[in-house]
Amino acid sequence: ESGAHIPLDVIVYATGFDALTGAVCRVDVRGIDGVGINDKWRDGPLNFLGLTVSGFPNFYMITGPGSPSVLANMLPAIEQHVDYITDLVKHMRDTGAQVVMPTEAAEREWTDMNTAMGNMTLFPKANSWYMGANVPGKPRMILPFMGGFKTYIDMCDEVAANGYTGLTFGSAGEEMETKFVKQDSSS
Repeated sequence: ESGAHIPLDVIVYATGFDALTGAVCRVDVRGIDGVGINDKWRDGPLNFLGLTVSGFPNFYMITGPGSPSVLANMLPAIEQHVDYITDLVKHMRDTGAQVVMPTEAAEREWTDMNTAMGNMTLFPKANSWYMGANVPGKPRMILPFMGGFKTYIDMCDEVAANGYTGLTFGSAGEEMETKFVKQDSSS
């Protein structure tokens, strides 16, 4: 209320329920060049590991779209996400990186793989909130990761063990945005 600038490292929002995307979309998260998450996700929530989104450096989601979230026991899922993100931030600190985000190619591969797994089930035939059908105008697509929690953990561990493949690291500032925008347009 005072208008004073308060430096923060993290802001945590808790905004309610619209299966897997609603809370993030209502906050109006902005990425590179001011692109909003609502614009990025106009055709569905593209993401990598259900944790990060290309064009949104240092933006992490817990139990978001593309993660096992509601198809796993939520407490272990949340714990796994927090541990993974913590290890990623430690990796950034250890390597001197200030920002990270997935490549568009990694994001597309992850989303396509999850869609293919989901299409082997009956989920796409149902008018279910798992598909976003409960929200008028929301794109219909498989929202949670469909491969199972153990498979998800193994895939996240493999990404980390291979030097965080699918993620691009950089430093803050103008050159970071140029690097990410250039990288994204070439993937």
